[in-house]
Amino acid sequence: MSTRASRDESLARGDLMKALLFEGPNRMEVREVPIPAVREGDLLVKVVACLICGTDMRICRGKKTKDVRIPSILGHEFSGIIADTGGKVEGFNVGEAVSIAPVVPCLICYHCKHGQENVCLNRTAFGYEYDGAFAEYVRIPAVVIRSGNVYPAPSGVDLEGLALAEPLACCINGHGNSPVKLRDTVVVMGAGPIGLMHLMLAKQSGAKVIVSEPSEQRRDVALNLGADLVVDPTAEDLLSIVMENTGGVGADVVILAIGVPALVNQAIELARKRAWVNLFAGFSIGDMPPIDVNKIHYKEVRITGTSASSRKDHEVAINLIANRIIDPSKIITHKYPLSQADEAFGIAEAGVGIKVAIIP
Repeated sequence: MSTRASRDESLARGDLMKALLFEGPNRMEVREVPIPAVREGDLLVKVVACLICGTDMRICRGKKTKDVRIPSILGHEFSGIIADTGGKVEGFNVGEAVSIAPVVPCLICYHCKHGQENVCLNRTAFGYEYDGAFAEYVRIPAVVIRSGNVYPAPSGVDLEGLALAEPLACCINGHGNSPVKLRDTVVVMGAGPIGLMHLMLAKQSGAKVIVSEPSEQRRDVALNLGADLVVDPTAEDLLSIVMENTGGVGADVVILAIGVPALVNQAIELARKRAWVNLFAGFSIGDMPPIDVNKIHYKEVRITGTSASSRKDHEVAINLIANRIIDPSKIITHKYPLSQADEAFGIAEAGVGIKVAIIP
């Protein structure tokens, strides 16, 4: 046990907190609910920031239903400060800032034992099996701590920006699945928050990056973040531009960072022979686009997906943020209190902002 106080003095038994409850498709409401009670081995974390993810939006619109509980509290991209500890908690103290890797591996299934814990057969996650962080407080169950999913925040790191560690970790996993090398040409399709983080990581790897994005505002952001070339696919011939900039060969890596199945064939076409095509974005159930299998066959294109991230990816993401190699302030453009959650989700869906944060 910590030698410090094991409970934030501002908390009282039976206190209520505000939380955004998901009550079914297109039904979310801020309500007062009891602050979660900590059990033996648990932590209670006061949420500093929780970012809105594309997955959250798909759940809210009924486009993603697997493992979703109703009612529940969503939100898995978050950072916070420990407000209470249960019995037999070691290594964590009240008042410490933390980052949580929200996908918890079982550590015993085939995939976990073979270094593939992000696709664990028995994984659990915040916003699904555990209530998430669109709330003033979130309980961190003992199993999450035992699994090593809770990380102390580095000294001096911006805690709101630290909430970006989770989606950044997913992008780091994606770069492992479709390795970007020095002097590669990378095409990123979609300049939402995920596409922009892929851009930033690819530039850190020494690649030339072409970003395809119909929004002028987001193309400007991509340029400011170091894109070598931005293309409006609604007004320009993306394939011709990619070929002109690769000597007619095609891109070394193509990352589809927008969940539009109709773009899969185009992504394959943009790729050179033996290139990597990463279908990074999540797609809705039933999205079954026709795919030109001959292009895959004759070009020997290597197609991969990306699902979540590992604890190692999360640790790397924290270090990139702490060392200012990735600057969250360039991605998190809007911040709202819980009381304005409807507006926050509207801004995120409309694509007006890049990454939208709810600050309880």
